[in-house]
Amino acid sequence: MSLKSQASAGSEVNERLAALISNANAVRAIAAAVEGTLGPKGLDTMLVDRFGEVVITNDGVTILTTMEATHPAAKMVINVAKAQEEEVGDGTTTTTVMAGAMVGTGLELVLKGVPVARVIEGLRKGLAFALEALAAKASPLDGLEDPRLYQVALIAGRGHEDIASLVVEAARLVGEEELRRPAFKLADIVVAEEGAENQVFRGVIISKSRLNRQMPERLEKVRVLVVDDALEPEEIEEGALRTEAGFARYLALQEEFKHNLKKLVDLGVGLILVDRGVADIAEEILTDAGVMVVQRVLSRELRRAAEHTGAKPIKRTGLKKSPEELERYLGWAEEVFEEEKLEKIFLRGGGKPMATIVVGAATAEVVGERERIAKDAAAAVQAAVKGGVVPGGGSVELAVAREVERRKSEIRGMAAYGVDCVVEALKRPLAQIVANAGFNPLEKIGDVIAAQVASGKDSLGIDCDTGEVKDMVEAGVLDPAPVKRHALKAAGEIAEAILRIDTIIRKKEDKPESGEGSKDGGAG
Repeated sequence: MSLKSQASAGSEVNERLAALISNANAVRAIAAAVEGTLGPKGLDTMLVDRFGEVVITNDGVTILTTMEATHPAAKMVINVAKAQEEEVGDGTTTTTVMAGAMVGTGLELVLKGVPVARVIEGLRKGLAFALEALAAKASPLDGLEDPRLYQVALIAGRGHEDIASLVVEAARLVGEEELRRPAFKLADIVVAEEGAENQVFRGVIISKSRLNRQMPERLEKVRVLVVDDALEPEEIEEGALRTEAGFARYLALQEEFKHNLKKLVDLGVGLILVDRGVADIAEEILTDAGVMVVQRVLSRELRRAAEHTGAKPIKRTGLKKSPEELERYLGWAEEVFEEEKLEKIFLRGGGKPMATIVVGAATAEVVGERERIAKDAAAAVQAAVKGGVVPGGGSVELAVAREVERRKSEIRGMAAYGVDCVVEALKRPLAQIVANAGFNPLEKIGDVIAAQVASGKDSLGIDCDTGEVKDMVEAGVLDPAPVKRHALKAAGEIAEAILRIDTIIRKKEDKPESGEGSKDGGAG
C-alpha cells in the first residue's frame, strides 16, 4: 500500500472514531489530574481561581468538582464522582482512575479492530466477575469495638491519628443501628473550626450566635422550641394596609403575635431556634424574658437539633395553638451555651443521644482540608460498618484482577477482549500508588502477583516506604468494601457510557418566542 493510501486509511479511521478518541482523551486527562493524590505518598493539588484564591487539597472529589472542565465527557466523569461521594462519601479518586483505565483500554481495543459492541459486552461480563469476586473477599466487622474500625478511619483519614480517634469515638457514641440507617450520614456531623479543640461533643452544634448579647449565654434544663418559619406576625398585603379594615387587621395580628410570645414565655421556653428571621418586637419581648433565640439556622442543623431535643418543628401559624397543644411541640436539653470564640451554639443532653465531631485547625488555610479529611474518615467508617472491609493498598483489586483473568476463558468470541478493560482498571490503583511512591509499577505489580499466587494470600501489596511485598491486613491497611464495590461499578458505568458514544453533535440554541404572531404562524 502506498503512503498516500495509508494516510487516507488512517484519516478514515480517525474520522470514524473521532468522538471516541476525543472522549477517551478527556476522560484520561481528568484521571491524570487526580491520580497523583493516590496512596500514602500521594501529593497535593493546588487549585487557583481567577481572583487568586487558593485551595490546596489531596481530596479527589474536591479537585474534580472545583477544577475547570469544559469537555462533555470530562463533565460526565465529574458527575459520576459526585454521585460516588453522595452515595458512599469516599473513593472518588479510585473511581476516576479506574474509569480512565477502562476507557483507555477500550479505545486501544477498538483501534485494533475489536467492535465497540463486543468491547462493551466483555466489559459488562468482566465487571460482573469482578463484583462477585470482590463481594466474596469482604470481611464483616465484629461490632464497633473491632480494632479494624480505627485502621479504616486512619487510612481514609490519610494517617491523621487524632481525626481517626475522633471519628471512631463518634461512631461508637452514635451506635451501630444509627450508622446502618440509610438517611443518617456520619460525615454530616463533622465540624472543623480554626482554634477549636478536637472533641466529640455529645450533642449538636448550631453554626450561629444568639440574636443579641443581652440574651443569656448559658442555660440549663432548657425547654426548646423549633420554628420552621420566620418568628414574625402573619403578613398582610401592602394594599390592604391602606384600608381601615386592613389596618385594623394588621393591629390585631400584632397583638395576637405578642400574645403568642407570652404563651411561650409562660410555658418556660428557654431556647428558640428559628429557620428564618425574627421580628424586632419578638426580639425585645424574648430578650426581656431571658430566652435565647437563634435565627436563620441551617435546615440540616435545625433538623438535627429537633431530633436531638425531641422538639417538633412548628410554623408561625401554629403558635396560635393552646398552651396544652404547644407543650407537645417542645423539646428538652440539659444544657445550652454559646461558645463566643467559635460563634456557635452547643446543645447537650437531649432525649436522643447524638454526636458532633469538632475538628480543630491551627490556621484558617487548613480548616477546609481538615474537614474534608474527617468527612472522608467518617464516611469510610460508616461504609465499613455496613459492608465490611477488604485489604487496601490496591492489593485486593489485583487479586480480583487475577480472578477475572482466570474466568476470561468462559467468554466466547471477541467479547473476551473487552474483559481486559476491567483487568487493566483493577491493576491501576496499585500501579498508581506504587508510582506515586517512586517505584516501578510494572516491576512491583509482577512482584505482588507472584507473591499472592505463591502464598495464596490476596492481602499482599507493596510497602510504600521500602518497596517490599507486605501483608496489608497485618500492616493495618484496610478499606471499606462498599467503597471498592461502588467505585468499580461506577467506573464501569462511565466507561460503557463513553464507549457507546459514536457521534458528538452540537445542539441548536433554543430561541425565545418573538411574539404572539410567531406562535400562531402569523395572522395571514
